[in-house]
Amino acid sequence: MKFAKVVFWGAGIWGVLVLAPLYFMFDVIGQKDPPPITHPGFYYGFVGLGLAWQIAFFLIARDPVRFRPMMIPSVVEKFSWGIAVAVLVLQGRMHRSDILFGGMDTLLGIFFVVVYVSTGGVRWEDSGEKREERREKK
Repeated sequence: MKFAKVVFWGAGIWGVLVLAPLYFMFDVIGQKDPPPITHPGFYYGFVGLGLAWQIAFFLIARDPVRFRPMMIPSVVEKFSWGIAVAVLVLQGRMHRSDILFGGMDTLLGIFFVVVYVSTGGVRWEDSGEKREERREKK
């Protein structure tokens, strides 16, 4: 259970550190990596959606067994970006340095799968807050 919490807390923190600065880098990205972004709605939508997922990761980290069903879309979120980056780099449509971020998401996706499998045999009643409540009653 501790591994699950560490993985999802780590993923959430990493995501906030990587995504939040993008709100302030719209013009810089266009200057450093032309052409300029022409669809700001897509750009800011991507950043906002990414940050929303970090909140989901924080929730999962608080009680991995209770929020286990949310791990499935979390895995999809991680692998969809990692695979997209790999394909775009192979096509020459992204810089090779972007593999770092796609690879990190792929690695986190693998960890999410491991956590999902490892929490499969634990009932919610036997985890987290419910267990603590039973200890206090004794």
